[in-house]
Amino acid sequence: MSKLSCKDFISEHDLSADDVIAIFSLASELKSMQKNHEKHEYLWAKSLAMIFEKQSTRTRVSFEIGMWQLGGLAISLDQAAVGLGIRESIGDVAKTLSRYADAILVRTFEHSKVVELARYASIPVINGLSDLLHPCQALSDMFTVKEKKGNLKGLKFAYIGDGNNVCHSLMFAAAKLGINLVVASPKGYEPKAEIVKLAFADGKEAGVEIDILNDPVVAVKDADVVYTDVWTSMGQEKEKAKRKKQFSKFQVNQKLLVLAKKDAIVMHCLPAHRGEEITSDVIDGPQSVVFDQAENRLHVQKAILTLLLGGKG
Repeated sequence: MSKLSCKDFISEHDLSADDVIAIFSLASELKSMQKNHEKHEYLWAKSLAMIFEKQSTRTRVSFEIGMWQLGGLAISLDQAAVGLGIRESIGDVAKTLSRYADAILVRTFEHSKVVELARYASIPVINGLSDLLHPCQALSDMFTVKEKKGNLKGLKFAYIGDGNNVCHSLMFAAAKLGINLVVASPKGYEPKAEIVKLAFADGKEAGVEIDILNDPVVAVKDADVVYTDVWTSMGQEKEKAKRKKQFSKFQVNQKLLVLAKKDAIVMHCLPAHRGEEITSDVIDGPQSVVFDQAENRLHVQKAILTLLLGGKG
C-alpha cells in the first residue's frame, strides 16, 4: 500500500483528492475488521509519541487504542513533562522524538508549533488539533457523512456557529470531497480570512460552492447536514459571557432544524455545551449522528496512521 502524498498530516489542504479517497477506503476496511474482531496489526512494533498541551478525551483515547489495535504503542506526554518550547526548544524535541518514535501527534494551541515540529522532525507529524485546524476531526466527520449519505458530491453542508479550527478544517475537507458548504457565524466570528481564501480556491478548482453568511436560517434551508460546535473554545474562557450573548441566535434547535431537509443529519464534534449551541432534544434525537462521528475518529485515524507509516503491504 502506498503512503500519503505528504510526509505529515497537518491540514487537509495539503492532501490530494486521492489521499482522501485512500484514507476513507482503508478506514472502512479497518472499521469492518475491528467490528468482526479480525486482527489488523499493520503497525506491529511501531510507536507514536503524543504531545498534549490541551485537554483531550476523544483524541487521546482514539489514537492510543488505535495504535494498540494496529499492533503498535502510543505514549502520552503532557506539557508539564515536555515543556514544548519552554523547557526545551521545539526543534530539539522533534529531533529527539524522531530517534525514538515512528510518528509524533501534537495537540496544542499555536498552529506554528505543529508546523515547527514537522520542520525539524524526520518522522511524520500529525496535527491532533491546533487553534487553527482540526483535520482529524473534519475527515472523520466527512467519513461519517459518506456512511450516512452515500455519494457526497453536491450535498449541502451547513455549519452554524464559531468560525473556529473545526470550521476551517471542514471547509478544506468539503472542497476535497465535492460538498457545498455554507458557514453561518455572527459578525466578527467568521472563519479566518487566510483560510477562507485557500478554501475558496480549493472549492473553485473542485467546482464546489463555499459561502460565508451571518444568517443561520438561510444557511440551514434545505441542508443535508447541520453541524455545530461550542461557542467558546479552550483558551477563550474569558470571552464566554460575551460569546453566549453574541451567539444566542445561532443555537441548533428543533425550530432551526425543521428548515433543513427531512432526512438531514445533525453533527457536533463534542464536547457539547447542551442548552447553548445545541439543545438536548436535537443532540439526542433521531437525526443526530454525533456519537457515530466520535467512533469514526478511531477508524479514520487508524487509516491515517497506517498510510503515513506505510504499514500495510
